[in-house]
Amino acid sequence: MATLRGLGASVLVLALMGSGCTTLTNARDRIVKREATCPDVTVQIYFEPDSAEVTDEGRAVIRAAADQARACKVDEVTILGLADAKGAPGANMELSKRRAAAVSQALTATGLPAAELDLKAVGQAGSVTADGDTRPLRRRADLVLKLSTPRR
Repeated sequence: MATLRGLGASVLVLALMGSGCTTLTNARDRIVKREATCPDVTVQIYFEPDSAEVTDEGRAVIRAAADQARACKVDEVTILGLADAKGAPGANMELSKRRAAAVSQALTATGLPAAELDLKAVGQAGSVTADGDTRPLRRRADLVLKLSTPRR
């Protein structure tokens, strides 16, 4: 019986200590505001074959990335257009440039604050491995938002 009382008292003390720490932590969090962090945002926007038109899904991905970055200062935006190995290399380069431009326009339409914009295109470069295998999912544009301190 004495052991059960001792155990019960220990549990009660631990519970009180735990709740006290929680209360102190919550009080501190109300007084001391932690600075929000702004990690970079990277997303991929996929396209239909031989198309540079941003799909509804692609617009949703771009909008989500912009929303995630909205509270931060946007230092730089990089958009890299890619194409798969089907078709002529010159045509694929042009297609990848159009894809990068289309993502740029869709990003601008979200109202994200202006930043230094770097559009790149690589066409089908890198779409085939050294063994001659075609790399899948190259019909895309990669969007990278370089962020820094939260906007005030």
